[in-house]
Amino acid sequence: MLEDSLLNKSSLNFLESYLNNAAPTGYEWEGQKLWMNYLKPYVDSFITDTYGTAVGVINPDAPFKVVIEGHADEISWYVNYINEDGLIHVIRNGGSDHMIAASKRVNIHTKNGIVKGVFGWPAIHTRDKSNEEHPKLENITIDVGCTTKEEVEKLGVHVGCVITYPDEFFILNENKFVCRALDNRMGGFMIAEVARLLKENKVELPFGLYITNSVQEEIGLRGAEMITQRIKPNVAIVTDVTHDTTTPMIDKKKEGETKIGDGPVISYAPAVQNKLREMIIDTATEKNIPFQRAAVSRATGTDTDAFAYSNGGVASALISLPLRYMHTTVEMVHRDDVENVIKLIYESLLKIKNGETFNYFD
Repeated sequence: MLEDSLLNKSSLNFLESYLNNAAPTGYEWEGQKLWMNYLKPYVDSFITDTYGTAVGVINPDAPFKVVIEGHADEISWYVNYINEDGLIHVIRNGGSDHMIAASKRVNIHTKNGIVKGVFGWPAIHTRDKSNEEHPKLENITIDVGCTTKEEVEKLGVHVGCVITYPDEFFILNENKFVCRALDNRMGGFMIAEVARLLKENKVELPFGLYITNSVQEEIGLRGAEMITQRIKPNVAIVTDVTHDTTTPMIDKKKEGETKIGDGPVISYAPAVQNKLREMIIDTATEKNIPFQRAAVSRATGTDTDAFAYSNGGVASALISLPLRYMHTTVEMVHRDDVENVIKLIYESLLKIKNGETFNYFD
């Protein structure tokens, strides 16, 4: 029986250090090292690949393989052009939001270390009130305090340097976790907590469990595409974030209704295997774990799609963590939802039978 409150001091210390570490798409390895170090006592072995996906394995010799998965990368920017006045123009690395960039502090990652900068924006006094321009990719620039291109280059900044926001983890009103990159390092954190609970509760699984922290989800599910071919799983339970649609300017008729604090979100989508999903719903009901439902017209836009359509078809399901303000520096989730996602994945694993592929025709 799981405790009502799952997260201990060690868990929260790891979460804070994991979130505060930058892990932009294509540069996830330092975060992966932190994650593997935390996971090490709870798994039998690790798999890593050349692009940085990390997998902790329990029962590596078992022929039947179950994956629980999150992704490790965060959105960022690339230096694209440095003008003669020393201002830096950028392009996206993942789904970075130009609308929030103006006046944000940034870290530019160079071989010489971090170079600090700011996304500048014209003062309200100087703007044309009759024809206000909004931030867009073409007009946002980073100022690193230099006045020439040569000065910028002497700092070690060049085209291709990756840029992240420095905003760090904090807790708002006792139970709201706030940080950049909760999408989706919360997923990596939650699956690591599942592994911890399995170890601490001395659970003997009848199958191999592959706790998978994939890279490069933000630019097209690429890490999951690679690692699923290596693991060749029989079942995959993926966790990612999804939108809290109760904040302003979101149309519930279009986006559906989900809310932080109301429980994990279980998705209905073509990539979601129906029998596996229903098993997860039955588990939530049986264990009194609150949950919400969401419908997706086509692709889920998560690593679920990569696992589901690999290796001739893998029974896959998606359990999402509701989140406010996605792809901003103040992403917000509810602690209760985090704990309930962990509980739901944990309890669902205990329901999976060795060799069960959830085939409709069995």
